[in-house]
Amino acid sequence: MIKIKKVLNTSVVLVEDDNKHEFILFGKGIGFGQKPGNTIQEHQADQMFMPVDNIKAKEFLSLLDSIPSVYIEITQQIVSHAEKKLHAKLNSGIFFTLMDHLSFAVERFKKNINITNRVYWEIKSYYPDEFEVGTYAVDLMNKKFDIELPKEEAANIAFHLINAQSVEKESKDGIKHAKMIGSIVNLVRYTLNINMDKKNIHYSRFITHVKFFVERYFADNMLEEKDNILFEQIASLYPEAMNGAFKIKEYINQVHGKSIPNEELTYLAVHIHRLISHNQLN
Repeated sequence: MIKIKKVLNTSVVLVEDDNKHEFILFGKGIGFGQKPGNTIQEHQADQMFMPVDNIKAKEFLSLLDSIPSVYIEITQQIVSHAEKKLHAKLNSGIFFTLMDHLSFAVERFKKNINITNRVYWEIKSYYPDEFEVGTYAVDLMNKKFDIELPKEEAANIAFHLINAQSVEKESKDGIKHAKMIGSIVNLVRYTLNINMDKKNIHYSRFITHVKFFVERYFADNMLEEKDNILFEQIASLYPEAMNGAFKIKEYINQVHGKSIPNEELTYLAVHIHRLISHNQLN
């Protein structure tokens, strides 16, 4: 059984279970008309933060003192929309980081402070779903506060959504991922003189593969086989594509100081070959 310990506002309550463990429950109207000691059903909450002694939970509690409750409701709407759009459960930390970001974004707008997003194009191109949610959030904010946030804000919000999607329980670094994806695509585009047709299925598959490749790279979970037979076959069949894969290897090794195994090069070359083949047909 869960009992309310404190009503923080109409959307957030502090509760404790039978073992005296404290939790923060977040749900629209969950605290309305409630009093300490009242019981509450867990299913009434959209999100549970556990436990309260968690650093993020403490940060959230402190945020409530400085951020108007309207941002709680807006954050809830955005996260709900994002989880449906991305078909993923976001890390609970998104409520803290996004709420704080939205509040600061409005404050910056009112003070006419515009922070340039250096990887706006990469986020828009390679994380279209997250960017769409970012656009949804910007529209929501503009209507709610009768303002006009800059278009870059959609990418800023998308960063938080990228970071909130788990990769083996470790959060992503949106900027780092976007930069590497953009660098790989540009390397292939310019060294092999390939026209990237975004409507082509091979382009979509290539981008998807690169995104997962980057995730594996930063998660230190690269594909690696001791047998190099497939690598040698692909290198022999598609030398131009393999050359492109090696360009990527050289770049990443130079910038990040960590090499790429042949297994990863093999699959990069396969996807690059498909792009080359499509390019030659047009």
